[in-house]
Amino acid sequence: MTAVLPVLILATSLVPAMLIFWLPEREARLRAWLNLGGAAVKLLLVVFLMLEVADGALHEARIDLAPGLYLLLRVDALSLLFVSLSAFLWLLTTIYAIAYFGDSPNLSRFFGFFSLCVAATTGLALAGTLITFFIFFELLTLSTWPLVVHKEDRKSVEAGRLYLAYSLPGSAALLVAIIWLESATGPIIFAEPANLRVLGDASLIAIFALFVLGVGVKAALIPLHGWLPAAMAAPAPVSALLHAVAVVKAGAFGVVRVIHDVFGIGLVTELGVGLALALLASATIIWASLRALQQTEVKKRLAFSTVSQVSYIVLGVALAGPLAMVGGLVHLVHQGLMKITLFFCAGLYDERGGATRIVQLDGMGRRMPWTSVCFTIGAMGMIGIPPVAGFVSKFYLGLGALQAGAPWVIGVLAASALLNAAYFMPMLYRIWFGEPAPDAPQADERSPGMLVPAVLTAAASLAAGLLAGAAVSPLGWASLIAEGYQR
Repeated sequence: MTAVLPVLILATSLVPAMLIFWLPEREARLRAWLNLGGAAVKLLLVVFLMLEVADGALHEARIDLAPGLYLLLRVDALSLLFVSLSAFLWLLTTIYAIAYFGDSPNLSRFFGFFSLCVAATTGLALAGTLITFFIFFELLTLSTWPLVVHKEDRKSVEAGRLYLAYSLPGSAALLVAIIWLESATGPIIFAEPANLRVLGDASLIAIFALFVLGVGVKAALIPLHGWLPAAMAAPAPVSALLHAVAVVKAGAFGVVRVIHDVFGIGLVTELGVGLALALLASATIIWASLRALQQTEVKKRLAFSTVSQVSYIVLGVALAGPLAMVGGLVHLVHQGLMKITLFFCAGLYDERGGATRIVQLDGMGRRMPWTSVCFTIGAMGMIGIPPVAGFVSKFYLGLGALQAGAPWVIGVLAASALLNAAYFMPMLYRIWFGEPAPDAPQADERSPGMLVPAVLTAAASLAAGLLAGAAVSPLGWASLIAEGYQR
């Protein structure tokens, strides 16, 4: 079973993708069952593997591609943190997308790339070597581009072109960093830290900078973020996938791997690159929040919110302290739950209420109450209001900053919370206290396939905050990972 399970969990999304591509458009029922069946099996496997890993088991699979080139898939606590998030949200996003698209054209193409994107995310999470990580990192780029341009209109095509314009140079930087590093150290295996001291400080700093450039595009660190707001031209399920499950999380996860499994905390601290990265993440948090204030479209405001919120993860791991690491890692899950709730609701407001701009949200609390309650929970979590999960993340980041001797981070967190409130509270005011315009479109949220996923992710956002002290909570799992790195 040791070698079978990592391959099997990858196959739960890869096999449906390959089958769906060949399905005729009229086979909607079979397409839906392939997607939902793969997602359900994957979720069951993740639960089983979490029990195994918590008990000390290790599952690893090596797939030889060519002489000297192989894929290494390793199931450990860190990889499962990311895979569990993608498994849970893939299932809900699939349900949402089926209801969202109805009988639209080109759905075999869409759901094929949708499942391929999740397969790439899973492979990236399970990657046990730098080369394996890079291969799935590139597969993620290739599988998400067709999703961004799915509508095939001018805005979507331009967004896809911009996405590639940012991603491909980032990929080149990542490849140069890997070649430069491994030419001196040999293959980098995450569980077996290499001696990087065969290179000088200047070379190591340059390699670290290339790594940050490479993964920073997907993590949307400034000034590498420009593709993300433009990608809001994509359908709502794609926005949810990009912001909560796949691309931006892949970038943040890459930062975690580089700091903890390639360089190591000791070397990062010694070189001083952790502080530089923490400052960049802090600048991203504040700048993106200011940009969110200026947006008049719901999805654009949420997009800049993502640019800001994902940098909390980078900030936490860059501070190089145990509590800060816990805060950063748990925010990877918490932000995913809260942000996908917000994008599910944005899609409902658009498709079922005709509201794409913030001024069109007036009175939505009365017209679409369930959607509005879910949106309110997600927004409160982003601000950091207890008991929603976002409060837990920010609390641990604050404690971690003090532990790491970086009290200035408290100022960043406070400023960010105020800015978050400044751009979310007016939206909530309009939703609950605004009067709809006389010519406002009829609103009807009676779409269980779209509403139920939003309710479940909103409930999960609350549960992750209320039950944070439980051993099986995201916070408990993040603490387990941090403890492992301290040993």
